[in-house]
Amino acid sequence: MLSRESSAALMGAVTAFIYKEARLQDEHAYEAWEALWTDDGIYWVPANGDDIDPEKEMSVIYDNRSRISLRIKQLLTGKRHTQTPQSRLRRLVSNIELLDEQASGDISVASNSMVFESSLRDDTIWAARNEYRLRYVDGELRMAYKKVILVNNEKALFTLSFLI
Repeated sequence: MLSRESSAALMGAVTAFIYKEARLQDEHAYEAWEALWTDDGIYWVPANGDDIDPEKEMSVIYDNRSRISLRIKQLLTGKRHTQTPQSRLRRLVSNIELLDEQASGDISVASNSMVFESSLRDDTIWAARNEYRLRYVDGELRMAYKKVILVNNEKALFTLSFLI
């Protein structure tokens, strides 16, 4: 558990990090978003429930650091037909909470988000709870883990071909 003093000092840095990550996603700044990750990062969007075993059950996204890099390279080709033209995105982030600081120094954080996507297909609203594990690397916060729990992850989903 974080001490009162450390959580107060940390909250501003964590909030700024999460807002920056949201802006980079909304602006399709893929390379800058990828730079937010640690070398051992895991990016996970479960399907069919919130706490499935991603090694045994299907996920919308379950990327290790190599797959995160490949996902970014694919997005940078400009040849993803579901993102031609790119969706216009804006997200709201709220309820940012510092949950815990682990012995390793990683910081567990959570937030809620609401993403408005406007594409040729239609306008879609995505609601989610985001769980992060953040770590200081060379004095900067980085994501070691991001789990995006979509509110409707038990239903058939439209193509999710942007960074959520």
